[in-house]
Amino acid sequence: MPAETSQTLDRGLLVLETLAGSAGGLTVTELAAKLGVNRTVVYRLVATLEQHTLVRRDARGRLHVGLGVLHLASAVQPVLRDLAGPVLRRLAETVGCTAHLTVAEGAEALAVAVVEPSWTDFHVGYRVGTRHPLAQGAAGRAVLLARRGRAGAAYSVTEGELQTGARGLAAPVRDVDGLEASVGIVTLGSLDERAVSQAVIAAADEVAALLSGREG
Repeated sequence: MPAETSQTLDRGLLVLETLAGSAGGLTVTELAAKLGVNRTVVYRLVATLEQHTLVRRDARGRLHVGLGVLHLASAVQPVLRDLAGPVLRRLAETVGCTAHLTVAEGAEALAVAVVEPSWTDFHVGYRVGTRHPLAQGAAGRAVLLARRGRAGAAYSVTEGELQTGARGLAAPVRDVDGLEASVGIVTLGSLDERAVSQAVIAAADEVAALLSGREG
């Protein structure tokens, strides 16, 4: 027997998902048309979401996702760090490079978890909270690989795009609903691309399984 669900909550979540995918915002009429719901219902949903700062109106009256969503998103980051941390630790110790989990936030890549190897003479310092455009650096490019669905491209590798002399390799975290992310490494030394790519891809797949409840 299917679990009982809330139609109002479901519609509210659909409002947020629809607005998140509409860069220029939507009018109430446009939103109602996309959802296939009466405008009166949409007005009520929007008014409730506005009270919680999850939806905002611009000067033209168009609706956008509100800043309240950022507060919810920031609460997710510790969860991501807790789940991915042991995987990143094993990756860092195995390949001797700084390992990181990066998520897409708008047009930027945001590092939410970083683990440095414990046994190397030197390694790249990479801070949680570091941001850069998705189109620069291996971590962001890996997210774009998944977004574009490029067949045959399992990982991205870059050199000197974010830091002179630094080499990065990252693989997308695939098939986790609502999350665009990558697992990667960064180093200043030589890079055995074949061996490192296998380890990074395996780590990204493990993180994906943990986040989607497919582990074990």
